Amino acid sequence: MAEDQEKVLFQRVSLIGLGLIGSSLARAIKRRGLASEIVGYARSKKTRETALGLGFIDRAEETAATAVEGANLVVIAVPVGATGAIVQEIAPALSVGAIVTDVGSVKGAVVEAVAPHIPEGVHFVPGHPVAGTEESGPEAGFAELFEGRWCIITPSPGSDAGAVARVESLWRAVGSEVDQMDPQHHDMVLAITSHLPHLIAYTIVGTATDLQNHLQREVIKFAAGGFRDFTRIAASDPVMWRDVFLANKDAVLEMLGRFDEDLTALQRAIRYEDGAALEEIFSRTRDIRRSIVEAGQA
Repeated sequence: MAEDQEKVLFQRVSLIGLGLIGSSLARAIKRRGLASEIVGYARSKKTRETALGLGFIDRAEETAATAVEGANLVVIAVPVGATGAIVQEIAPALSVGAIVTDVGSVKGAVVEAVAPHIPEGVHFVPGHPVAGTEESGPEAGFAELFEGRWCIITPSPGSDAGAVARVESLWRAVGSEVDQMDPQHHDMVLAITSHLPHLIAYTIVGTATDLQNHLQREVIKFAAGGFRDFTRIAASDPVMWRDVFLANKDAVLEMLGRFDEDLTALQRAIRYEDGAALEEIFSRTRDIRRSIVEAGQA
């Protein structure tokens, strides 16, 4: 893809976390010329060196606090369970007028953990790019990750309108569609569209690993498309998903309860050979799939 330069939105962007999302965002910012400088931080020296070698950051720092000095925009791209501690660490080094945003797939717990540490004169604009793959690490990123995907912004009622607009402009500039939601509403929506599917995938693949040895070997050997899709999802970063389920516990448990009720109804239909009920369920869910394809989210 040809380099398409756009206007500079931020003089200095600091990325705290250089995994799939952080490195993809850095690549997209650099490709489009949206920042004059990109500074990166990761706990691992090897990760920092890899990021520099790949060229998607201009400079790496050994601490998160030094990485955010003088930044106009700070993007927190670490597992949601670590977000609060990171913001507490960087708070004294943040410049007045700086914008802090995040990319976590849980918003209520992140807002609760981060908001108390945001200094006066610094703006916090929580965000969630609904994009990703099962891969992780700085090598896994690519600039096109956010193109045609949604980014959900969850500002508080008192958020600075200008800061919110600048964050939204960034996500649109890297190819995303942008929407706004209340944090709690976001967490309920993502519990059913993302978190519960991952939980089910982890469970199904876990069930396969508990089979007798000869069955397990044949499951792997003859894995069909459906099972392959589950193994792809279940290959996602375990630390990230551990934090997601703990941080979004209430919404996930609510959706898991509803799923359990529907699963019981499905068991009953199979047990009593209720073909009409099965066909009705499968037809309704096929229509949902068609709607997803038509919305360009397939």
